[in-house]
Amino acid sequence: MKILIVIDQFDSANNGTTISARRFAEGLEKRGHKVLIASTGEPGENKYVLKELPMTPIVSHIVKSQGMAFAIPNRKVLEEAMKDVDVVHFYMPFGLSMQGLKIAEKLGIPHTAAFHVQPENITFTIGLGNKTKINDGIYGFYRDRFFNHFTHIHCPSNFIANELIKHGYTAKMHVISNGVGEDFVYARTEKEDRLKDKIVLTMVGRLSNEKRQDLIFDAVKKSKYENKIQIVLAGKGPKYNKYVEMGESLTNKPIMEFFDKEELIKLLGMTDVYVHSSDAEIEAISCIEAVACGNVPIIANSVRSATPQFALDERSLFEAGNSDDLANKIDYWIEHEEERQKMQLEYAKSAEKYRISKSMEQMEGMFLDAIRESRANV
Repeated sequence: MKILIVIDQFDSANNGTTISARRFAEGLEKRGHKVLIASTGEPGENKYVLKELPMTPIVSHIVKSQGMAFAIPNRKVLEEAMKDVDVVHFYMPFGLSMQGLKIAEKLGIPHTAAFHVQPENITFTIGLGNKTKINDGIYGFYRDRFFNHFTHIHCPSNFIANELIKHGYTAKMHVISNGVGEDFVYARTEKEDRLKDKIVLTMVGRLSNEKRQDLIFDAVKKSKYENKIQIVLAGKGPKYNKYVEMGESLTNKPIMEFFDKEELIKLLGMTDVYVHSSDAEIEAISCIEAVACGNVPIIANSVRSATPQFALDERSLFEAGNSDDLANKIDYWIEHEEERQKMQLEYAKSAEKYRISKSMEQMEGMFLDAIRESRANV
């Protein structure tokens, strides 16, 4: 197949949506397909470059801090990109994809979409994450302006597929994990000097409101082992300065930085306790990557998150928003080292069903369904 991926930001692997797109592009190419990209950024082979949307300094700061950029839709560029492709796959429900959808419909090109932008990703950023009516309104806007023009949608989890059905989305939902790379495997690594003699507590993800890393700081302060715990937040985002301030009262100042894939795998091998405190997640592939490397997770049991699906029992869940419960779970896993080591192996096994190779096969199936459907309707 010749597949066009349309996404606002593809070059920098600094957010979950882009990381997913890059993995699928690479995986599909390895399976013999030709993959084209329409996005902002630097020119490249099989890439159609669009100019970045200019924004006011305040808005630009917020968008950049989330690792994102938006493209200016360009009809000529998109039409050129779509020439002779078998299917177009859209990643984000914004201006670029809306324009691209119109062109694909006009040209009669099979098209599919992915649901990666949870309304809470937007509303938590502006302090309105708990406003149900606003989140429902965004679901409705996405639905009417974009997603109900498709008959096939990629959903990274059953959770988000059910949310879309609940909000009146009419397409066939293809539940396909964003996929764990083959490099993420069970491994325990000797701790580097700055982590030696520390209990390493890690979370991977943007430093943003909905990820609720603030709960980790509160829980560690309440832990019996506060003086031994080293918090490592692998990511960057708008809450960085706030978390530096919160970490000032800890015995061990938090480590907060972006880790590339090799560094991240090494970090996960040195991790003793993995926490995923987010209130809202479509999947959180970062959590299952940690699990694949042999980490026992402690996950916020939030009704707006798919991540609790990765927990094998209640010991890996804490009440969302409750730092007391999180502190108790952290202390439990620190104190039960033998049980933790046993469960590390169980968790690593559980990650196998989320391997990227399986996701590739399912994505191919969705694309072929869309192509066959389009041909049948000619």
